[in-house]
Amino acid sequence: MSVLSPSNVVWGLWVLFGITWLISAFRSKTTKRRETVAQRLGYILPLVATFLLLSERWAARGWLGTYLLPASENIEWLGAVLVALGIAICFWARWHLGSNWSGTVTLKEGHELIRTGPYRSIRHPIYTGILLALLGTAVQIGQTRAFIALAVAWFSFYIKARREESFLAQEFGERFAAHLQHTGMFLPRLS
Repeated sequence: MSVLSPSNVVWGLWVLFGITWLISAFRSKTTKRRETVAQRLGYILPLVATFLLLSERWAARGWLGTYLLPASENIEWLGAVLVALGIAICFWARWHLGSNWSGTVTLKEGHELIRTGPYRSIRHPIYTGILLALLGTAVQIGQTRAFIALAVAWFSFYIKARREESFLAQEFGERFAAHLQHTGMFLPRLS
């Protein structure tokens, strides 16, 4: 396998994403309110399952290893492009969130309702970006396990997004209600 293979590009992009996310996590405001550990486990455990489905060799056995897409380098490169686009959306959204960002569901001291950049039309564009990158990873891998991992991650982000929206609704009231009317959760609202 060459160094510049779709698989290496995809995993390299995920490593870049992880390192950047970790470093930028140190630039956030002080937390005012946070979810419980039990609530956090409700979306963390599905994400662990997602990671295991994508990364572990045992997950490629049996029906989980069945290919849903034809083996094609062009399809694998398409997956790599989707990963790059998804991660770019994450970085764009994260830049707009600034120090309001947190890896857990929290409200920060001086929390702001961000409505710029991708937040003009999508309430959770970071999750959108991660899901697009996971779709790209699934396309690059091509196996049943990867598409199941995508569905599990979507479920996890849906749970987390609903909790975040509950926090934001309590904090921002009618301003957040208006934001709900004009934005979609993971995709732009069509009407």
